[in-house]
Amino acid sequence: MDGLVNRLRSLDAYPKINEDFYSRTLSGGVITIASSIVMLLLFVSELRLYLHAVTETKLVVDTSRGETLHINFDVTFPALPCSILSLDAMDISGEQHLDVKHDIIKKRLDVHGNVIESRQEGIGAPKIEKPLQRHGGRLEHNETYCGSCYGAESADDDCCNSCEDVREAYTKKGWGLSNPDLIDQCKREGFVQRIKDEEGEGCNIYGFLEVNKVAGNFHFAPGKSFHQAGFHVHDLLAFQKDSYNISHKINRLAFGEYFPGVVNPLDGVHWTLEMPNGMYQYFIKVVPTVYTDVSGHTIQSNQFSVTEHFRSAEVGGRIQSLPPGVFFFYDLSPIKVTFAEEHVSFLHFLTNVCAIVGGLFTVSGILDSFVYHGQRAIKKKMELGKFS
Repeated sequence: MDGLVNRLRSLDAYPKINEDFYSRTLSGGVITIASSIVMLLLFVSELRLYLHAVTETKLVVDTSRGETLHINFDVTFPALPCSILSLDAMDISGEQHLDVKHDIIKKRLDVHGNVIESRQEGIGAPKIEKPLQRHGGRLEHNETYCGSCYGAESADDDCCNSCEDVREAYTKKGWGLSNPDLIDQCKREGFVQRIKDEEGEGCNIYGFLEVNKVAGNFHFAPGKSFHQAGFHVHDLLAFQKDSYNISHKINRLAFGEYFPGVVNPLDGVHWTLEMPNGMYQYFIKVVPTVYTDVSGHTIQSNQFSVTEHFRSAEVGGRIQSLPPGVFFFYDLSPIKVTFAEEHVSFLHFLTNVCAIVGGLFTVSGILDSFVYHGQRAIKKKMELGKFS
């Protein structure tokens, strides 16, 4: 048994020195305190890295198909009334959403930005349930009311029971409604009067769009939109105005859900119109993004970059046909970014702590030895009178 103990004792890589042979110095004490402080700071730093998750970033090719793009927006137009403001969306696949009304809220604002009214509907005056007339004659007993479409009927039994119905019929025909005062439905609903009453007001429009995940655009513009001879046109005749102030502030614009660390570059952007008319354009590059937190929960979202451009309706003293409005043109990147949160393993943490302790202990020992032997050499030379 004694032989086994002696053999184990001979394997000791850390031979102990009797305290009688230790020589403690002032420089050694200073170096010990300094190295201990540095060691503590590095340990705390390593502990924070271990307790907090780190994010690993990867770039992969986006192979997803058949998905949709969720667009959240909140835009304020301080000088454009809600009655004339519409939202359209279209993409390169040919799908169009004109005068979007679902999932959209409009707030009427006064000149000071205070909310007057909040509503969820399209532009123009509200519908009235009781229409005015039957096509070409009086109503017979038990007949239902059926308003005229003023030549825009697709069939003989089509009815336009409100000003909005007449405008829709005109839009399908590709016509502009030049004088709403001549339309009985519009006159009864006070369409023109409502536009005049809202003169000088602003509008805050917010909500979301669900569109195909392909390149496209959505835009805020005055007037109802329709297609004529292959062009996207907005009917502005009904509003009887010469110019439209498209000054705007983007309170929020996001393509997808929020995830930690996301930065939406257009949030809080404000632009003021200095020309009488024009089109403001945002060209957006959308980057698909997947974020996975430490619990394994995955968020499918997007980041984006943007450039801006203003096209004035007046170029070189000539007026060009340009629809006023704020247009957002977006395209998708073929590269997907993935963020994955993960914790550092305990073994990795333990390895780093040992490296910190051992490395600092060794470096401080070398430094102490250098200082100690340097002091002895200088002292010896001073004793011999050779130090100058």
